[in-house]
Amino acid sequence: MIQKEINEIRRRLSPDKGAIGKIYGCFVNKNKEVISYTDASLALMHREDSEKYLTLFKKVLSGGLGRSMVNIEFSTAQVMESEEHALLMRLKNSGLKDESAREELYRKIIEAVSFEDDNYLILLTCDDYDVPVKSNDSDSFGDSETVFSYFICCVCPVKDSKPELAYEHGEQIFKSHVSPMIVSSPQLGFMFPTFEDRGANIYNSLFYTKNPAIMHEEFINSIFRTEIPMSAPEQKDTFADTLSDTLENECSFDVVQTVHEKIRERVTVHKESKIPEPLEFDAHDVCNILKSEGVSPEAAEDFEEKCTERFGDNPMLNPENIVNIKKFEIQTPQIKISVDPDYSCTVETRVIDGRKYILIPADDGVSVNGINVTIPQE
Repeated sequence: MIQKEINEIRRRLSPDKGAIGKIYGCFVNKNKEVISYTDASLALMHREDSEKYLTLFKKVLSGGLGRSMVNIEFSTAQVMESEEHALLMRLKNSGLKDESAREELYRKIIEAVSFEDDNYLILLTCDDYDVPVKSNDSDSFGDSETVFSYFICCVCPVKDSKPELAYEHGEQIFKSHVSPMIVSSPQLGFMFPTFEDRGANIYNSLFYTKNPAIMHEEFINSIFRTEIPMSAPEQKDTFADTLSDTLENECSFDVVQTVHEKIRERVTVHKESKIPEPLEFDAHDVCNILKSEGVSPEAAEDFEEKCTERFGDNPMLNPENIVNIKKFEIQTPQIKISVDPDYSCTVETRVIDGRKYILIPADDGVSVNGINVTIPQE
């Protein structure tokens, strides 16, 4: 899915759309015991309650693509004959009405998920979307010819509230009061199938994790039985390690600075172009950047080869995962410096009297601990 398609489905999750009919789920305690089940109609709820439920499902379709939202791809063999894919299809095709399929999904999630000392709530909802057909001018939509059926699952910790002072109107006094348990934002969830090219792709599911550094491996193994995607921090560390391991002495300040600037430039141009498809960027692109900066062809090609080993065949790299495009950070064992990426080109290295230095222009506007200071002329 691309961001535009995700946004289109997110807009469905609104009481005004009337798209969602039922909410199913179960409340699980910290001992993995089901305390209660949910089977409720949104149409019969107060608007505030229905909005709260739909907001939880919207969270599953939020965050950066490739970071909080990660594509899970099923193999052809899985789609044809696997139990895990068959279960997801039963849930989708029944509009979640298949009680035994819901129970099986709950069981799989309960076996795989734990939030330390917190209880949690598993929620499910589904929708049948009459997909408008894009007209030839690509700016307007015609009558629907396709119905996209999908469901969303989210898992939300349920936390005990702490005692707080609350105002008692009858006694006209503030007294200690404990609120009911509170449902937190989803920690993980998924949508199946994905919405691509105005229709369903049953070979893919969109997985959500609130923390991009935590991929919830047990959950993915239990529900999808596919290879665990590399988290965003893992991608960044793997890219950095591959670059330093293969370039060795050629991994200079100037080379890394140029790689950062070139990747950031590609990302900026892509965003300004308004192209909905994600930016295509791979190890070969980085290899070309390295060669243009004077890195030996052998080292640059070794980097590309090692990327294939560590990221997989023909790896497409998410630029925003492999470098931090929002800041340029320099660190020594004693000092850390963060530079606005727009001015990273002003930072340079120099050897003075046999000692290595990182130089940053400091003509004016210099402050130390919030205090404006001046730097005297020689």
